[in-house]
Amino acid sequence: MSSRVWPRPGGGRDLAGAALLGWLADPAAPRLCLVTGGAQCGKSRLLAWLVRHGFRSGTVPERAVHAVAPMDGTRIRAAVWSLSSQLGVTARTAGDLVSALKPDPRRTVIVLPDLHAGVGDPAGFAELVVGLASLKQVRLVVEVRNTNPLFTALRPTAPAVMDLDETQWNDLVQAEPKLDDHDPLQGYISPAPDLDVPASVCSADPLRVTAGYEAAEADHGGLRTAWLRIGQALLQDQPPVERALLLRTALGDAADPRIAPQLADLAAGAEWELFWSRVSGDITPPWPGPVSALALGAGPIEGQVLLSDHLGVLRTVDLATVTPRGRLAEPVKGIIALGVLSDGAVLALNYAGLHVQTPYQTVRTSGLTALLDDGPTPVEQAIEAVDTTLRGSTPTAMAATDERLAVGDADGSVHAIGLDTPDSTVLTQRLHRGAVNSLAAVTLPLGGDRATMVLLYSGGADGCVRAWAPGHEPQEAPVTERPYPVTSLSAAHTTDGPLLAIAWGDGLIGYHRLDSGEAAFLGPGLRANGVMVTADGDLVVGTNEAVFRLAPR
Repeated sequence: MSSRVWPRPGGGRDLAGAALLGWLADPAAPRLCLVTGGAQCGKSRLLAWLVRHGFRSGTVPERAVHAVAPMDGTRIRAAVWSLSSQLGVTARTAGDLVSALKPDPRRTVIVLPDLHAGVGDPAGFAELVVGLASLKQVRLVVEVRNTNPLFTALRPTAPAVMDLDETQWNDLVQAEPKLDDHDPLQGYISPAPDLDVPASVCSADPLRVTAGYEAAEADHGGLRTAWLRIGQALLQDQPPVERALLLRTALGDAADPRIAPQLADLAAGAEWELFWSRVSGDITPPWPGPVSALALGAGPIEGQVLLSDHLGVLRTVDLATVTPRGRLAEPVKGIIALGVLSDGAVLALNYAGLHVQTPYQTVRTSGLTALLDDGPTPVEQAIEAVDTTLRGSTPTAMAATDERLAVGDADGSVHAIGLDTPDSTVLTQRLHRGAVNSLAAVTLPLGGDRATMVLLYSGGADGCVRAWAPGHEPQEAPVTERPYPVTSLSAAHTTDGPLLAIAWGDGLIGYHRLDSGEAAFLGPGLRANGVMVTADGDLVVGTNEAVFRLAPR
């Protein structure tokens, strides 16, 4: 039982409250429960009781509530954003949310009060409810009046139904006067925001801005598209300057040219400084496409960023200006990690294994030299050794420096091999419970004799980031951990010391100064598929819809 006793809901609804808790605890019960009845029958009061106590610490798992989205006056997109933030995923549509939650087996209880009072097409709300209720791990409590079309639309899903108009749910000997489902409106209602003015939308109630943009047909100078692209982040409680910064990262080049300078002025005091951003649809310079992975260029492509898209096409853009610089000859489908060595060799990992190519043709040797060198390169030898070690395991992450190659697998192990020493052996270390999701490698100086050490950072599906120098025991404690899977890592040794960037499954990006322990955080509203720290300490972020470069102030 809970470490705290739940008070009764009162108002004659003690039987209803007990039945609701019984439904939550019954593994054979329908996954969807409709709490219904006419107006002013106490539906909202009952759900408020459930949410208030279900969110308390110490509540047993079968009574815990994990997310709630009041629907009164809310449009579908704002509801999806709210639920996504509470559940630690990023999503913009009902389908996105269902897809994001599907792989997570943990029990999830969601409460949707006042579904009948949502704004917009009822079909969108029905899609959300039916989609969530289709997930085996989800329990969904929905308040909807029995006179609303949504009640009829949801009945074919065979839900449990609690109709509070029925006498069986009223345990008072003498019925109480009916109370309003809602508290009387109190406080000051902010004026409607001017959707054409950046200062207005950045300082207004973000729910009202979202509702305005969802209902609008005009693009309001590009602000509407930018807001709806990253609105999950904009709904968070934050100062207007931070909203202005986020809007700048999502603003396309088709926007009114007056908007970007206004947002830049508003974001002058933000915690981050934006250098450039390219979003889907941009033309000058063009958007490079959705980013599945990225890496800092070296050798022939120094000063460039290497990007892979969903088709496996490998492109380079200028780090300073994001203008296109070239494309590699061989696409690699399903890329999950990239690395670039100082000679320009590009390493790409997909679930089939490691692939290597160069961005430019190298001059072939001839004669005796060609005969003597006619064999696999050190990189090719290392790849062969790692492939042999991984036989039977699925590769899931990769990082490389000139000195060392490392690959992570679905079992939580990291396999490392030297690239600068002959006859290297593969060193293996189990670092995670579950898959290794991302790896980063950084070469650190050791004293003044030019000796170096490669330090690996590993981010897992278990939410832990761990450090390991191959040949030594890994650090016992995680560098950091959160209850969300790591999606990308990047490390660099800069003049300010070692830096580590971490992207998480809930969309948050952490920027860690490892010497001082200081950290800055960014929630761009889009899931980061790749992060990259430059030698100057800047951060490049790649997502499905945008790529941008910025740095903490």
